[in-house]
Amino acid sequence: MHVNYFLKTPIEHGGKTYSELTFREPKTGDMMVLDKFTGEMSKMVALIATIADVPIQVIKDASLKDFTAISEAVAPLLGNDQPSTDAGSTS
Repeated sequence: MHVNYFLKTPIEHGGKTYSELTFREPKTGDMMVLDKFTGEMSKMVALIATIADVPIQVIKDASLKDFTAISEAVAPLLGNDQPSTDAGSTS
């Protein structure tokens, strides 16, 4: 499964212009990369960059609007596409 996202604001990095990003499902090894980072936001940025196969700086340079939309678009790839039915449950 892949997700394509067209950036509202293209990103320039390393002499390349990124106007579209393609995300793939993460692999176990991708999750290991996150051990190098502290903080939830840093880990999310690193994961998104990893599954898009782009330098982390590309995601750091994304507008907040694009980052928010990307986070929502990749949620199904991360297993976050179904709302929890256990929310608030105390069983």
